[in-house]
Amino acid sequence: MSLPRPDEFQPPPECPVFEPSWEEFRDPFAFINKIRPIAEKTGICKVRPPPGWQPPFACDVDRLHFVPRIQRLNELEAQTRVKLNFLDQIAKFWDLQGCALKIPHVERKILDLYKLNKHVADEGGFDIVCRDRRWTKIAHQMGFAPGKAVGSHLRGHYERILYPYNLFQSGANLLVSRPRASTVCIKTEPGEPEESKPNLRRRMGSLVAKPKPGQTPRPPVDLVVCLVCGSGGDEDRLLLCDGCDDSYHTFCLIPPLHNVPKGDWRCPKCLAQECSKPHEAFGFEQAYRDYSLRAFGQMADAFKSDYFNMPVHMVPTELVEKEFWRLVGAIEEDVTVEYGADIASKEFGSGFPIPNGKFKVSPADEKYLKCGWNLNNLAMMNPSVLTHVTADICGMTLPWLYVGMCFSSFCWHIEDHWSYSINYLHWGEPKTWYGAPGFAAEQLEEVMRKLAPELFDSQPDLLHQLVTIMNPNTLMAHGVPIYRTNQCAGEFVITFPRAYHSGFNQGFNFAEAVNFCTVDWMPLGRQCVDHYRMLHRYNVFSHDEMVCNMASKADTLNVVLASAVHKDMVSMIKEEKELRDRVKKMGVIHSKEAKYDHLQDDERQCAKCRTTCYLSAITCSCTPGVLVCLHHINDLCSCPVTNYTLNYRYTLDELHPMMNDVKQRAEVYDEWASRVSMTLEAKLEKKKGLPVFRALLSESESMLFPDNDLLRRLRLVTQDAEKCSSVAQQLLNGKRQTRYRCDSVRSRSQLTVEELRSFVRQLYNLSCSLPQAPLLKELLNRIEDFQQHSEKVLADEVPSVTEIQSLLDVSFDFDVDLPELPLLRERLEQARWLEGVQQANAQPSTLSLETMRRLIDQGVGLAPHASVEKAMARLQEQLTMSEHWEEKASSLLKARPPHSIETLSAAAEKVSSIPAYLPNCLLLKETIRKAQEWLQEAEELQASGCILMWDSLSDMVLRGQSIQVHLEPLDRLKSLMAEVEEWKESAAAAFLQKDSTLTLLEVLCPRCEVGNVGSPKRKAKKGKQSPKSNKKKTQRLNTLSDVEKALSETKDSISAMATLEELRVREMEAFSNLRAANESKLLPTADCMDLRVCFCQKAPMGAMLQCELCRDAFHSVCVRDPSGSCETQPWLCPQCQPSEKPPLSRAVSLVTSLRRLGVRLPEGDALHYLVERTGDWQQRAQQISHSCNLPELEERPGTPPTLSRFVSGVENTVFYTEQRCIPLQGLSQELEELMVEGLLLQVSLPEVQSLYHVLLDRASSQHVNRCMSPPPDEATDTHTQNSQGTNLDVRETVNGSEKKAKRHMEREGSDADCRAKDKKHSHKRQKMNKKKQHRRPASTSSSPRSDFSQSDDSDEEMAVCPAERCQLPEGDEVNWVQCDGSCNQWFHQVCVGVTAETAEKEDYVCAACSLKDDNGEK
Repeated sequence: MSLPRPDEFQPPPECPVFEPSWEEFRDPFAFINKIRPIAEKTGICKVRPPPGWQPPFACDVDRLHFVPRIQRLNELEAQTRVKLNFLDQIAKFWDLQGCALKIPHVERKILDLYKLNKHVADEGGFDIVCRDRRWTKIAHQMGFAPGKAVGSHLRGHYERILYPYNLFQSGANLLVSRPRASTVCIKTEPGEPEESKPNLRRRMGSLVAKPKPGQTPRPPVDLVVCLVCGSGGDEDRLLLCDGCDDSYHTFCLIPPLHNVPKGDWRCPKCLAQECSKPHEAFGFEQAYRDYSLRAFGQMADAFKSDYFNMPVHMVPTELVEKEFWRLVGAIEEDVTVEYGADIASKEFGSGFPIPNGKFKVSPADEKYLKCGWNLNNLAMMNPSVLTHVTADICGMTLPWLYVGMCFSSFCWHIEDHWSYSINYLHWGEPKTWYGAPGFAAEQLEEVMRKLAPELFDSQPDLLHQLVTIMNPNTLMAHGVPIYRTNQCAGEFVITFPRAYHSGFNQGFNFAEAVNFCTVDWMPLGRQCVDHYRMLHRYNVFSHDEMVCNMASKADTLNVVLASAVHKDMVSMIKEEKELRDRVKKMGVIHSKEAKYDHLQDDERQCAKCRTTCYLSAITCSCTPGVLVCLHHINDLCSCPVTNYTLNYRYTLDELHPMMNDVKQRAEVYDEWASRVSMTLEAKLEKKKGLPVFRALLSESESMLFPDNDLLRRLRLVTQDAEKCSSVAQQLLNGKRQTRYRCDSVRSRSQLTVEELRSFVRQLYNLSCSLPQAPLLKELLNRIEDFQQHSEKVLADEVPSVTEIQSLLDVSFDFDVDLPELPLLRERLEQARWLEGVQQANAQPSTLSLETMRRLIDQGVGLAPHASVEKAMARLQEQLTMSEHWEEKASSLLKARPPHSIETLSAAAEKVSSIPAYLPNCLLLKETIRKAQEWLQEAEELQASGCILMWDSLSDMVLRGQSIQVHLEPLDRLKSLMAEVEEWKESAAAAFLQKDSTLTLLEVLCPRCEVGNVGSPKRKAKKGKQSPKSNKKKTQRLNTLSDVEKALSETKDSISAMATLEELRVREMEAFSNLRAANESKLLPTADCMDLRVCFCQKAPMGAMLQCELCRDAFHSVCVRDPSGSCETQPWLCPQCQPSEKPPLSRAVSLVTSLRRLGVRLPEGDALHYLVERTGDWQQRAQQISHSCNLPELEERPGTPPTLSRFVSGVENTVFYTEQRCIPLQGLSQELEELMVEGLLLQVSLPEVQSLYHVLLDRASSQHVNRCMSPPPDEATDTHTQNSQGTNLDVRETVNGSEKKAKRHMEREGSDADCRAKDKKHSHKRQKMNKKKQHRRPASTSSSPRSDFSQSDDSDEEMAVCPAERCQLPEGDEVNWVQCDGSCNQWFHQVCVGVTAETAEKEDYVCAACSLKDDNGEK
């Protein structure tokens, strides 16, 4: 948007615009009185009638003819007219000098000679400006750009045009040479021919022409003598004045003339006479044409359309306004318009309808005939005091019509007698108004006199002539308040008393105006009369006459008007008395009554001041018809005062009764008004309470006092007091608005603190005293204390949350909008956040990254504050550092290869300074701690020099691998662990069979579980003892995991060897029991149909193999190796030979290599024990060999297998063994144990094979000898061989009941009886096929022995039942049952309540073992 030019017009502020309701619009005077306090401050106001108020246009358009006024726009403006007058004087001056004035151009603009002359005069004159070289300053003041030598041009133009004129004005060019004559010498320029006289106005486009100066006859004498030098020489240089015929030399003039003027020339004397003639008073000329309304409209529209080159309705009002003020101030542009102003409505008819008028009003529009806003009615309504003016005053009491065109204007003026005026625009384009309030009237007049003094010198009452306008911007620049408005069709504009107003029309329109006066105008009306007297301006009507007319009808006046009339009469009578007394003192002795109200106004005007006389006047007989007012008695005539006559309308005695009548009418009101005034004007403690005001209002209503300013003021003050009282009480009660603590939005009904402060001031400034005022003042003080405290708290760097919260709690008692509340709420959030940050920093263990991010997110939403930003910066820095170290710690822990502990420790040391909970950093510290502990443990382990346990090694390596740190000892330990694993693989390759499911430890250790071969329902009995052996055993190692655990927990090899030794003993006992049990299964008396052998758990049949170690029988087809086996070696079943049995040397080399590694492991301890056990066995084998005189092993042919047939009932079951076994009969326990242990060794020894062959050969030789000569002591016990079978081996009984079979069968009679009972006995057999028959103590017979049976000793085979209440059963057969628990003891079936069928099919566990098992589970 471009900025306006410096000289461009700036519109003043708008005046008030009122839009009354229909109720308010009903009474115009009441509405005007209502808006007067507001509107009189701007001087003018606009009133828009309610919608629908549209009176018909009643003027007779065809009959309306008028002659408009001619208005030249640049002559309207006061300053422009002064410039034009100045140029006229300059032009006349040079015209009289015989030269035509040509206004020069400077910088392509017409030079403003008036402004140049004024600036030079303000600087001290031409000589001083030249002396001080101020021409550049003059050029700058005139608005020329510097640096273009404009000052020298201005000096030349001034010296040529203005300097001679100023010399003439000052009289410096007048020189007296002789008493009879005076000479004038001026500088002239060659002029134009006489027939082309210069005329500035005509040249600039004005239509006004100046008459030619009259020619004066030349005097008959002194035509050839210079009046300056008195010489008649140089006749060719003598100039003859065309006015007085005086002669002057051109070189005697000041300044001298270089050439003789070609035109008429006036001497200085004639020039002074011509220029000193008075100017004609400026006024509008009347146009030469009479217009009808239609013709004027066509002319007006054509002018505007042509001027703006667009349709009239499309020209913006702003453009017209700026162009109008530009034209008014332009000297070089002369635009002339016409204005149909002051057209009498009485002659042509009003625009409003009137009763009995020529305009026929429709029934719908009859309401406008009597409407108060009808200007024909408004001026003469009862509230208007002009109704008491007897004469019809055109323009005042009768409306005037105004027909305008574009740019036609009405100049600055105030209404006659400073009355109100109201203007209604019936139709047409808008009328633009400017107004100044009445209190600025004198200021406006002073400014105009100051800016255009020349106009007021010639016309003192210039502003009353309505011919002078001045730019509102100029007046506003000098401090005069100016307001504007655009009056559109159908709108009223009201001007108030003494309010200057002016304006112009935007285009063709029709308006109507009238004056009116209200009661409040009365004092101003009298003041206006005095002002008119000072200006010698005539009155439109006599103010005294109007007052006396009202006083004569006192009974009809309302009390307000009566009171105003009474006050006016008091001042009027007082002044009249003083004037009459002064006149009498001056010597006027004659007096008479004069009926001035019967005379026309122009017949009773003061000859001096033109005031219309009514109460009194002075006349003289010498001048009939001439009179003066009592103020100007000295200006009547030259006759003696005693000849004057005092003419009076009323005597003073007549005036007082009139005044008293009005007084009596107004006394009640005056007394009430006096009390109201005193009440309203009371100060401080003298103020009355609200009830007093209400009583005064009630009294005015009961007395029907009129609604005047005083009553409205009283009502307004009372209403304000009631409202203030109510608001104050609500503020004190806190009921103005319900607020919630969480509500931060200000209600519209809440007062601000400044409004509350202003409200408190208003309470104290009220004319009424309210009891709530001091209480509200106290509330205000509390609020101000709250604000001070809040300001202090808000200024704190880190305020307390409690303190802010307490302030907010206090604020809930104030129903006032406190600007500190949102700040306090913001500060509270900030303080809480800061407190949260402080608490989080105080507990670094809980200050996680998520917490910091959450705090930062919360802080971002807070209002900015230094403390918050500082804390945010610290927190952000802490978060950045924490995230950096958290990420770095994570990368350090995930690094491959891992970093050294030194690197991690250095990072951890830096991390330790960060006060936050960082999981990765804590994990880093934990990792370092674990690494340090691991290293310390490794150092301690290395420093101790102890052999490292395999479990410890594995645990350390696993723990070391889980630690994300580079541990130097870990590589060494991992290498050692790899060597140990390699050793284990080597040992496994040496010992384990192909596709073996056994572990190396299981192979190398003595067995802890023996005898699982057989039926799946069968449970292995560990070390079964005879029922006699009731000795309590210690808790044993039952599983391989127990063994491994025990070996791992041993502190040294000695403990491990002891554990393995204990296991060996258990192994030997278990195998001894197993061998005895397996031998008993194959007794010749057994029922082969129930016998289950081998892996297939079928009855023995056909070719069988008997294990040399466990003595169990196996079908040859089930266990025979397809590749064949060496029959020179003892045959062992797959369970009894779990390993490859490498040579002893291989085992020794493995032990040696393991010892070099320096690591203990269960497999190594087992192998070590195996080697030592092997060595011990070799020593024992050597010792036993020497003690028993065992022969050397000889090569003998193998004994062929023999058939062993077993007949059972009708069917015969026959089986035989394919391989020889060492017979147990006759074999000593020592040799058997030696052989068993040798077979248990998991290394191959030649001594075992040699011992096997020795024992086998020895048994063969014993068998041969026994068959040839049986011992005599056993002849009675010799078993008769069955004709169907032959015993293969006869073995001697092994001593020790724990090594023998637990089943004993006692038979009486022959073998035939025993066989006959076999079937019966088979049904009584227990689960393990073990049946025991009670032997009578007296019996001495024993059962025969075979190679599958064992003999019973008569003394040692006596069994004792361990049941608590043994019933000691007797008879031929006593059934026994063996405990399948850990004790392996035998019980009478009848003593423990077990039947034979149950014992056969199910396991039996005694009560003691059941109790032990329950405790173990717990």
